[in-house]
Amino acid sequence: MSARQARRPVSVRVNGDDVEALVEPRTLLVDFLREKAQLTGTHTGCHQGWCGACTVLMDGTTARSCLTLAVQADGAEVTTVEGLEDPDGTLSPLQQAFIEHFGFQCGFCTPGFVVLGTEILAEAEAGATFTRAELQRRLAANICRCTGYRGILDALEATLSEVVR
Repeated sequence: MSARQARRPVSVRVNGDDVEALVEPRTLLVDFLREKAQLTGTHTGCHQGWCGACTVLMDGTTARSCLTLAVQADGAEVTTVEGLEDPDGTLSPLQQAFIEHFGFQCGFCTPGFVVLGTEILAEAEAGATFTRAELQRRLAANICRCTGYRGILDALEATLSEVVR
């Protein structure tokens, strides 16, 4: 069977827009997002799911797009870091807090942390509460080699304090 015959149609709603393409069954969601949707904010680091640079929201829950096949996302709603800002380009409160609290240095891991933080903020809006230690554990799901996490944690806590007012 040729590669052309093996391709499957995939339709994913990405940041509110429908993205459709024929993909090989082995195509990773991160590659679909970067190549078919032309959204390069989702980074690939380890290709094994442990670094978190590829984190996206799939139907409102974080997912490692380097471990998720594009065919698995068929019909799903995917939000990347590009989908978190307002349509006019205004940064989300968490993105702004990352700037104000020096939550990034090289920026490679930042999209994954912002997406993970967005999931945490949604949980807080639904009534969940978090201690600093719980936030540290949640953030440990992603790897940062530059910041030491303090700025990331400070940015998330500052944004949470605005959400739970």
